[in-house]
Amino acid sequence: MELPHILALAILQGLTEFLPISSSAHLILLPLIAGWEDQGLAFDVAVHVGTLSAVIFYFRKTLKTLINDWAQSVILRKQSGDSYLAWAVLLATIPAGLAGLLLNDLVDSHLRSPLVIAATTIGFGLLLGWADWYGKRQRTLSHLNWKDILYIGIAQAISLIPGTSRSGITMTAGLMLGLNRQAAAQLSFLLSIPIIILAGGWITVKLLKSAVPIDWAVLGFGALFSAISAYLCIYFFMKLINKMGMWPFVIYRLILGAVLITLFI
Repeated sequence: MELPHILALAILQGLTEFLPISSSAHLILLPLIAGWEDQGLAFDVAVHVGTLSAVIFYFRKTLKTLINDWAQSVILRKQSGDSYLAWAVLLATIPAGLAGLLLNDLVDSHLRSPLVIAATTIGFGLLLGWADWYGKRQRTLSHLNWKDILYIGIAQAISLIPGTSRSGITMTAGLMLGLNRQAAAQLSFLLSIPIIILAGGWITVKLLKSAVPIDWAVLGFGALFSAISAYLCIYFFMKLINKMGMWPFVIYRLILGAVLITLFI
């Protein structure tokens, strides 16, 4: 992989992993449009490591509190501090983890086409816009109950379909439940941590089975640039989301979907 190829894919992964516009769609489409060969499993692991390190670093104080409170809740066998949020993240991860194990091969073989991505990009983009427009935006994370968390977890499982956007569908679910934008975004980003770990682990297992040669310099650059772009994305998104809302991303998704239909129909 040449440096422009590495930069484009790494920065794209870092940005689209957390914006509600679907990272999988962009990583499938860019090589198709640019005529590049597939970047390979090793590079996918590297950029996932980069985005994971970015979200962990951004939420490092929150995660320290969640881990400490979760450990206390296990020891004391009752809720302690923010342990409810830690348990919520774990519970909401289960549906997506099961869906990935059961349906990943089906998705890879049948649902990674540009027209499927176009349909999900437009459809779930409109749903995001509806949720942002009509959501009450009055609840915080402390108001969520277990049914709400399970609902968000099931929504996250749907993001296995390319073009849906994991961050987009979880923010949509949060907004539909009445969360304010900041809370919906924060929960979505926290949910990304176990999901990226699971996805990265799954890709790593496939990589080890394939026994392909590894270019560590390429992987290092990929991880670095994806980490930088992901951190900047999270930082500015959390700063601006209350002011700009979700509609800029909805409009982008509609345009992207229309372009895909035009190019591949």
